[in-house]
Amino acid sequence: MIEKFFYLKQKLSFISHKIFILVFIFFTCSTQAITPKAPEIAAKSYVLMDYDSGKIIAENNADLPVAPASLTKMMTGYVVSAELEAGNISLQDVVTISANAYAQNPTFKGSSLMWLEVGKQVPVAELIKGLIISSGNDAAVALAEHVAGSEQAFTELMNHHAKQLGLNNTTFENSHGLSATSHQTTARDMALLGQALIRDYPQEYRHYKEKAYKYNNIETYNRHPLLSDPSMSVDGIKTGHTEEAGYCLVSSALKGDMRLISVVMGTSSKQSRKVESKKILSYGFRFFETVKPLEAGKMLHKPHIWMGEEDEVELGIARDIYVTIPRGKVKELKAHFVVEKDLSAPIKMGQRAGKVFFMLGKETVAEYPLVALQEVKEAGFFGRAADSVSQWFDSLFE
Repeated sequence: MIEKFFYLKQKLSFISHKIFILVFIFFTCSTQAITPKAPEIAAKSYVLMDYDSGKIIAENNADLPVAPASLTKMMTGYVVSAELEAGNISLQDVVTISANAYAQNPTFKGSSLMWLEVGKQVPVAELIKGLIISSGNDAAVALAEHVAGSEQAFTELMNHHAKQLGLNNTTFENSHGLSATSHQTTARDMALLGQALIRDYPQEYRHYKEKAYKYNNIETYNRHPLLSDPSMSVDGIKTGHTEEAGYCLVSSALKGDMRLISVVMGTSSKQSRKVESKKILSYGFRFFETVKPLEAGKMLHKPHIWMGEEDEVELGIARDIYVTIPRGKVKELKAHFVVEKDLSAPIKMGQRAGKVFFMLGKETVAEYPLVALQEVKEAGFFGRAADSVSQWFDSLFE
C-alpha cells in the first residue's frame, strides 16, 4: 500500500513539555477527491465504523439510549464464548431445559424461538446455534442458566463484559432482549460489541452468517436480510425488534480487505432496516478506504537514553496500525512521531515512550502509542554517574 517511505525531517527541539518531534511523510503526490456527506438514514440512530481502525465514518445520535431488542443476544453470545475460552463450560455440556427457559415461548407475540421443550437435554453447541441463527429467547435463557445458575446472575456477567469492552452507555437486565426498565444500549456501543465478537471469538462468529438451523424437526431462519443480498458481502451480525425498539440491524460486510460494521436503530420496518443498512454500507465502501501504513514491531526511531546499559532504545508500534481515510487521499497521509525527551533506563519492552499520529493536512485522523521494542536495563553505578554529569551539562544549554 505504501509506495515510498520518505524521510522528511528529523529535528530536535526542546520545548516546555520535554518532547521532541520527528516528522515523516508516507506519500508525496496529491490528488483531488470529493467526499460527500453521509446519506440521510431513516433511523433513530446509526453508526458506520471501520472494523480494523475503529474509525467512526458516519453517525447520528450515536449515543442516544435505545432499547436493544434481540441485539442483546450479541452480548449473550459473547459471554458464552468467553466462558468456553476460560474452560468454565464446554460445547459438549448437556443442558436440561428448565420451565423458565421454556416459558419464553408465550411471553411475547412473535417471539423468536429455538422451540425447546421442558426437561429435554440439549448440548451447549446446539444452544449456541439456536441463540445465534434462530435468535431463540429460550436458548438465551437456557445458556444463561447453565453458565451462571440463573438469568439474573448471568446479566451481571453481561454488564461486566460490557464495562470491559467500553460499552459505556449499555445496561442489560436479561439475556434475550425483551423490553425492561433499564435495558438499554446505543448505536455506538453495538458497533463496538460487533467488533469485539469478530475479533475475540471468530469460531462462534462464523455462525452469524448461517442462514438456517433445524432443531427438533423445526427449521428456523436467520432474519438478517443482507445475508442473501448478492450485491453485499455480509457475514453477520444480528437483527432486533420490539415495539419499543423498532426494527434494528447490526451488519458486518467485507469488500476486499476492508470490513465495515453498520448499526441502525429504531427504523420503521423490516424493509427499512435493510434499505438503510445497505445505503450506509455502500457509502462507506464507495468513499472511504483503510490502509495499514505501519506494522507491529517495525523500528521507527532509536533515540538516546540515559542511565542504561545501552545508549539507545528502539521505538516502534506494538500492533499493526490501520487508518481509515477518504478514498483518493492516501497520498496525502503524513505521520508524525512525538517522543519523550530524557528517556531513562530501566525501560521495559512495550513501555510507552511517545505517540505517532497521522494527519491529512491539518486534521489528525488517528493516534497510536509509540512504545519500546526492547528492554534496556539500568547501567551500573559508574555508568549512571557519568550520565548524570552529562545530563546536567546538557541542561545548561536548554
